[in-house]
Amino acid sequence: MKSFTYLSAPDVETALRAIATEPNAKFLGGGTNLVDLMREDVEQPDVVVDITRLPLTGIEQLPGGGLRIGALVRNSRLAAHASVRTRYPVLAQAVLNGASAQLRNMATVGGNLLQRTRCLYFYDGAAACNKRTPGSGCAAIGGFARNAGVLGVSDHCIATHPSDMAVALAALDATVEVESTRGVRRIPLTELHRLPGSTPQVETALAADELITAVELPALPVAAHSRYRKVRDRASYAFALVSVAAAMETEDGVVTDVRLALGGVSAKPWRAREAERILLGAPATEESFHRAAAAELAPAAGRPDNTFKIELAQRTIVATLRRLLTDGSAA
Repeated sequence: MKSFTYLSAPDVETALRAIATEPNAKFLGGGTNLVDLMREDVEQPDVVVDITRLPLTGIEQLPGGGLRIGALVRNSRLAAHASVRTRYPVLAQAVLNGASAQLRNMATVGGNLLQRTRCLYFYDGAAACNKRTPGSGCAAIGGFARNAGVLGVSDHCIATHPSDMAVALAALDATVEVESTRGVRRIPLTELHRLPGSTPQVETALAADELITAVELPALPVAAHSRYRKVRDRASYAFALVSVAAAMETEDGVVTDVRLALGGVSAKPWRAREAERILLGAPATEESFHRAAAAELAPAAGRPDNTFKIELAQRTIVATLRRLLTDGSAA
């Protein structure tokens, strides 16, 4: 591991000033991803700015009925919060599916959103990886690609984003609040992460000196009727091959509101807009579910190792919607 300077920021202003004046500085929250990357020499910051003392640990009700979640809220606390469990169960389920209890006790909301891909070639310093070393190529293309993406990929990168929480937040129309020395701005969660295109090393819409300070959830009645389903290679904690965050309401057998997002298939949480469009106002039937899932995955492109993900994603969408319907939570 490369030597670095450590700074414990006592307040937000100090943290922002440090990140703005140090060209190669990184924020440290729970450290569950950054520390691993530093050990592997993937991340080599000159300065590590510890933000764990900042007052960003609250979960508050918003005047309009939504929820504001501080960026330093631990994942375990988020999943256990009464309002999250009852009003946004898909989020609680996604967090609980995301990692072991030990990791959830350390990991933070902001850090979870900014974790980097777990692609094997990204961690392998001897392999070509445009995320790690722009212009070097992508060893996953033509290599082992079982966990690679099938939607929004490019000739420069086929890695996937590993977060479960982010998939649920994408389905819930969450907004991310970020702050820098220039002020505060808000980014829709669905616009926070970027598809690889020709610059896969640029992974988010954040500037280098911006800090996530909170995530806000809107008042969303349909969110109470929601579920997260994760398909992985083993029953113990593993990253998703495919996951689905779904919320749906029906009336007289017709879909009146629906939100869908997919994980494990792209470099960002994939909001399933086409499937939503087809489902809204359609009969809440297996036929409608299959038609919507097929339309959403129509643009998908797999590799020999992961073409199975295309059908798996469709089946998982259908199974999740069916469960919402049959257990009465969508009524």
